[in-house]
Amino acid sequence: MDTLLLKDDENGLKYSAKLIKNGEIVAFPTETVYGLGADATNESAVRKIFQAKGRPSDNPLIVHLHDFSEAVKYTSYIPQIAFKVAEKFCPGPITLVLPKNDKIPLVTSGGLDTVGIRIPLHPSARKLIELCGKPVSAPSANTSGYPSPTSAMHVMRDMNGKIPAIVDGGESLYGVESTVICFENKNSIRILRPGFITREDLLSVCDNVIIDPAVTEGIKDSSQKVMSPGMKYKHYSPSADIALVEGNIQKFTEFAENHRGEGIYYLIFDEDIDSIKLENCIPYGADSIEQAHLIFAKLRELDEINAKRVYVRVPEKTGVGLAVYNRLIRASGFEVIRL
Repeated sequence: MDTLLLKDDENGLKYSAKLIKNGEIVAFPTETVYGLGADATNESAVRKIFQAKGRPSDNPLIVHLHDFSEAVKYTSYIPQIAFKVAEKFCPGPITLVLPKNDKIPLVTSGGLDTVGIRIPLHPSARKLIELCGKPVSAPSANTSGYPSPTSAMHVMRDMNGKIPAIVDGGESLYGVESTVICFENKNSIRILRPGFITREDLLSVCDNVIIDPAVTEGIKDSSQKVMSPGMKYKHYSPSADIALVEGNIQKFTEFAENHRGEGIYYLIFDEDIDSIKLENCIPYGADSIEQAHLIFAKLRELDEINAKRVYVRVPEKTGVGLAVYNRLIRASGFEVIRL
């Protein structure tokens, strides 16, 4: 199969919509990362996503809609608090886990009776969904377990020959996947996967916002079903071994000087460049927003330079920084060195 690289224009989107309506899968840009889209109601099309990615079948897919008003077609119940969240943050980088109805097959929901609903902000993603006339299930368009793609070229490296087409919409705006939330009750929100919309943001619509322990600790029981992608399996990981290093710049510098060798690299903050006088240092942003935008590209870069072992300065664990930390700790297999 020759994978086409399509322009992010009317012709490219119409051709992509035609492919999806005919049961094929297409990679397309969103404001978070590139998605691998299929008709969410077409079981055979959805299975092509799992096959192309090598994704475990119990890892649920997020369903993308053109407008939140369409959510009633694919859910059995929407609590009032969900409408408040949607009114403030949709379209945008947030996914709402809701009870599904029979229009969403179990293969799409990973065998669950819930479905994640998202209204992307990216204009081309919304136009594509509108042209399809169908809900579009779309995980990140990468090989399962590998860093998510934030450019069409990242997708091409992973999916060339596996899918019919990729829409090239340039670099993703935010760089990490959407925040995924569910509703404990009418007065409580639980964050299952952190993203660009933070706990602090959600407190503006709900007084009780809980961060699920799996965000920082992982799932202890491998047989446990999860409501969100990114919770259960090792994710976002390059071929290099990743370890997070927690400590101030002085301690990190001392640690790095004692852990040098061929193929060893260090992911550091931009401000650390003048402090750490070592080779193989790669900055990954000056603040949490920059780090979110760059982290997957930097993790992919490590494979391009044949890194074997990588020590990463731990980002902040609040705001958008929590999303960066979540991706890194999963990439490391929860290996944290505390100095």
